[in-house]
Amino acid sequence: MNVLKNSLQKIYISLIFLFLYAPIVTLIVLSFNDSRTRAKWGGVTFRWYGALFQNEDIMQALFNTLSIALISALVATVIGTIACIAVMRMNRTGRAVVLGITNIPMLNAEIVTGISLMLLFISLGLRFGYGTILLSHITFNIPYVILSVMPKMRQLNPSTYEAARDLGAGPVSGFFKVVMPDLLPGVLSGFLMAFTMSLDDFIITHFTKGAGVDTLSTKIYTEVRKGIKPEMYALSTIIFVTVLLLLVLVNRTPAHKAQKLSEGEA
Repeated sequence: MNVLKNSLQKIYISLIFLFLYAPIVTLIVLSFNDSRTRAKWGGVTFRWYGALFQNEDIMQALFNTLSIALISALVATVIGTIACIAVMRMNRTGRAVVLGITNIPMLNAEIVTGISLMLLFISLGLRFGYGTILLSHITFNIPYVILSVMPKMRQLNPSTYEAARDLGAGPVSGFFKVVMPDLLPGVLSGFLMAFTMSLDDFIITHFTKGAGVDTLSTKIYTEVRKGIKPEMYALSTIIFVTVLLLLVLVNRTPAHKAQKLSEGEA
């Protein structure tokens, strides 16, 4: 009976992975197909990747995507970390209210956030383009940084910082030498999470971008509407691999830190 149960569990898990990753595997395989048609296998080739990097519009979209993701993640990490420090100095009621408010953007539908930001920029008279996309990404990334940093902030011992001040450390040096090392795993996780979310965003970017400004997600959407080209398979494969690596880093950082702590205690 146990053998049958274990076999059914393995089949069930295999089916889940099949439905989740079979389309992605198909996409990756087609990116190496020498034939332009999806119905015919023409052999293995890397020419679609070469054609991809020779496409100036896609390279500009790639630059926009990476620069916006990097800048928005850095700014959101700084703001989110400062926000966590401020929240921890509040009383219990105020802390619960602020954290509840910061959780709303993560629970809210992205299309609502995108339309809201679009209307805000219109009311402020801002010109849509690179700047509005950057502001939007900073806005929706901050709650994810707070979510990553706050658990580490709760684990801090306030007496450590006070002891550093009593020993002559200034407010800034005491923070960076005593508090920041304990917060660093959460800060790095928040940065990587923000970078990943920005890299992968489409809906909010679609509503806040201007004419002639594209990120990879909006560029892919535009190209697919015209007809799927093999270069899009190569581009999608690169995006998938990049996001996968970032997610592995996000999940590996806390686990690696916990392992080091357990080894130190042993």
